[in-house]
Amino acid sequence: MDPAAAAEFLQQFHAENPSAGDVDRRVAWVMAEIDLTGTYQHTTAELAYGAQLAWRNSARCIGRLYWRSLRVRDLRAIRAADDIAEHCVRHLRQAWNGGKIRPMISVFAPQAPGRPAPRIWNEQLIRYAAYPKKDGGVLGDPRYLGFTDSVVKLGWRPAEPRGAFDVLPLVIETTEAGVQLYELPADALQEVAITHPDLPWLAELGLRWHAVPVISSMRLVIGGVSYPAAPFNGWYMGTEIGARNLADIERYDLLPEVARRLELDTSSETTLWRDRAMVELNRAVLHSYAAADVTITDHHTESGRFIKHLEKEQRAGRTCPADWSWIVPPMTGSQTPVFHRYYDIEQLRPEFVLDDDAARRGTHGVSMAPLPASPLPETPRPIWHYLYDNTTRST
Repeated sequence: MDPAAAAEFLQQFHAENPSAGDVDRRVAWVMAEIDLTGTYQHTTAELAYGAQLAWRNSARCIGRLYWRSLRVRDLRAIRAADDIAEHCVRHLRQAWNGGKIRPMISVFAPQAPGRPAPRIWNEQLIRYAAYPKKDGGVLGDPRYLGFTDSVVKLGWRPAEPRGAFDVLPLVIETTEAGVQLYELPADALQEVAITHPDLPWLAELGLRWHAVPVISSMRLVIGGVSYPAAPFNGWYMGTEIGARNLADIERYDLLPEVARRLELDTSSETTLWRDRAMVELNRAVLHSYAAADVTITDHHTESGRFIKHLEKEQRAGRTCPADWSWIVPPMTGSQTPVFHRYYDIEQLRPEFVLDDDAARRGTHGVSMAPLPASPLPETPRPIWHYLYDNTTRST
């Protein structure tokens, strides 16, 4: 624990929240707590604002205009794997909000001296499995071939027949229970079938994508306190699905099939068949989410919103770090206002951090540093658990 990082955050919190009280008194209290325990506990208000600041500081996120709207679920008392899984399901249901997606974060127990925090292995709470085919191809999302293989070895059995959009189980690791697998219930798996406003054949491809993008492999770091399990979401920008997830060569690689159906000339790159196919695939994504009344944004609108965010931050006297390679959309980038400018690259705190171990867990399902076993293990349980909807329980 870095006392300087704690003091820095507390100074910022009190400066931006004048009603929070005497900052010197709070800093002195925290310094004493760190001396005594090796760490300290954020107040509920500090945690909530720290999470919002981490979003505001996220250099790779174009959707930061609404950082103050982030709903923070304080779940720091939750450590058991079953309970974490249940609250992840609640997060998906609440963030779904009938299609009006809510920005939300669920913050579980922090890292503390002698007590490792729980981990969520998945990159996002909802991701799709991948299976090698006999012809050398892949059925599903190739990014998660390693992850799928790992969870199968841990006991997961995909439904038959296997498909291109089989939802992977949630994988949670704790010191008490080790690695546990949980299948997400159907009502938490809100998905959108992809169709096209002018091309009926696109529906024949059987494409779909999930509605709520909950990133779950990044640790939230506030004032030196690390929260490795802190899944959070905004809503999708269309190009994330249509120009990356469904189009990238290393992912679903659908542009050749779309081009074939469009009867485009693919004999040369100079025909720009990829560009034409990508536009239609992205039109399909935006059309489908709008038809299903699910929140989504296009890259032109969101680029304009980001410029408004920059202007607001400048008026507030703050810098706004941005990674150009992430902020500029992956299609027609030069036609958006975020393309023609430079950005601050200063790294600000609080922040979301993706460490190497979390990245490996999220794609390969293998930990470089397994959590140490607890000296007081829980009662042994089967590795496979199913979460059932219980409408009588509070959310």
